[in-house]
Amino acid sequence: MSILSGSTALRPDLDWSQLKETVLMLNLAVAQIDGSMSEGNSSIETLSASFTGLATNLSDIQSSILQMKDKDDGDDVGKLKLIIEGSTTTALDKVHSAIIAFQFYDKLTQRLDHVSQSLGALTTLITDPAALYSPVEWRALQESIRSKYTMKEERNMFDKVIAGMPIEEALADFKKALLDKVNCEEDEIELF
Repeated sequence: MSILSGSTALRPDLDWSQLKETVLMLNLAVAQIDGSMSEGNSSIETLSASFTGLATNLSDIQSSILQMKDKDDGDDVGKLKLIIEGSTTTALDKVHSAIIAFQFYDKLTQRLDHVSQSLGALTTLITDPAALYSPVEWRALQESIRSKYTMKEERNMFDKVIAGMPIEEALADFKKALLDKVNCEEDEIELF
């Protein structure tokens, strides 16, 4: 982990610069958007595949029901019931996958909303001449932004970026932490 040394809003000295703080905050916003969009793309692909599969399964169910109406043979009815049962189970699995993907999409939009609010707060700070040159105001902004993160991985990335870690490295650590979390909690669904 390469951390930039020197003056920060947390440890201001005569070399403290609001420009450096601006760059750090903008880099953090970029990392959040990039990470969120990567997760969003995966969720949208899952949604698309789930609903396509669901449509196919429901079409199979409909065809099976029509066949069942036309034939009243006991053996064929049993086979059709098994087909309908299998198709219904598959359809329900696809609906479940779609619901999970929608939950991740909701999480994505929440995160992007937090980024938007943070950039708005940054803009407000930059346009206020009294706050612009105040390390205390910058630190308050950073704490406000950090407090909005709901995931430990996001807070860790924030801390690393604020400490001066290069954005690419912090983002790579963030993505790895999320992947590790998913691998450990494969069957858990976070409801929010």
